[in-house]
Amino acid sequence: MYNNFKDFLQTELGSIESAGLFKRERVITTAQQAAIKVSTGQEVLNFCANNYLGLSNSPVLIKAAKEALDTRGFGMSSVRFICGTQDLHLELEKKISEFFGTEDAILYAACFDANGGVFEPLLGEEDAIISDALNHASIIDGVRLCKAQRYRYANANMDELENCLKLAQAQRFRLIVTDGVFSMDGNVPPLDRIYELASKYNAMIMVDESHSAGVVGNTGRGATELYNLKGKIEIITGTLGKAFGGAIGGFTTGKKEIIAMLRQRSRPYLFSNSIPPMVAASGIAMFDMMSKTNELQDKLHANTAYFTKKMLAAGFDIKPTQSAICAVMLYDAKLSQEFAAKMLEEGIYVTGFYFPVVPKDQARIRVQISAGHEPEHLDKAVAAFIKVGKELGVIKG
Repeated sequence: MYNNFKDFLQTELGSIESAGLFKRERVITTAQQAAIKVSTGQEVLNFCANNYLGLSNSPVLIKAAKEALDTRGFGMSSVRFICGTQDLHLELEKKISEFFGTEDAILYAACFDANGGVFEPLLGEEDAIISDALNHASIIDGVRLCKAQRYRYANANMDELENCLKLAQAQRFRLIVTDGVFSMDGNVPPLDRIYELASKYNAMIMVDESHSAGVVGNTGRGATELYNLKGKIEIITGTLGKAFGGAIGGFTTGKKEIIAMLRQRSRPYLFSNSIPPMVAASGIAMFDMMSKTNELQDKLHANTAYFTKKMLAAGFDIKPTQSAICAVMLYDAKLSQEFAAKMLEEGIYVTGFYFPVVPKDQARIRVQISAGHEPEHLDKAVAAFIKVGKELGVIKG
């Protein structure tokens, strides 16, 4: 049987490669930071990492991790409810709750697990999940594991959301689900309007703050801070793997009864190892740091505004952004790959995205700004975009 399956896979892979859409991983040989080295020995500026606050190589977080290795060991070798919970895990959960102004929090190995394990324990076939069309793949997969009725509305379209809510009145409980920042576009949903509609139609709200926590809002508390809804949203999910240090680990935070039920029934929590002690310790140090200063958020916001202004002035088609994500629209999938390759030749590390990651004919270069970038980094990136943009006919010469 495998010989036939092998032929099928080889044909499919060949089709992907001949279309110029084969994904190849570039190998980094240094720590994750603004300036990195790749396996060819070339030094490049990284504009495609989720390292929004520049903390992936933070001496403060590294120190906390090393101390935890010495005092708490390397790994837990168990799930939480058996013998995989340390004091560090409990302290980190408390820090997460305090940061977001919620009642309790629960840790997962990744936010993919948090989103995969949140719906099925809470909702059944008599309930409804109403999801934004551009929600992250982990939310989509999590919804598939749940027997609740499914409704979908166009991205940030409040008229469609209201129609879905009207239809969902037939169900017992209703949960509206949205990303805090849509990772391919960089936009933030109108959470104030979502909250109004949830109140009007007796629904709950879940927000995935993975790309918004640490980024959106004056102090980086995410979309709930931006819309003055801190503590009012029933469920928030997020990650330690982006702005919050860039390692691994996810979480769900919100109403205490919801978190209590997840501890009892959420399968990724019950059947996966606890995050390593060093990750928990670094997370604690990160939240302590963010509670004392707003310096990194301020720098990130200034960097994003500067870069976006320069790119628009150069004539690039950029989606409106309220985050650290700048989507440079190219529309053609093959062009996005050629553009990214030429940018690497200029010393700028960016990635082209195309279907099925984004809709067909919506290919783009997703630029991700960091507080780790300095003005000279931003200027070099803009100059490279202009040079390659002119060469490929994206902007006028």
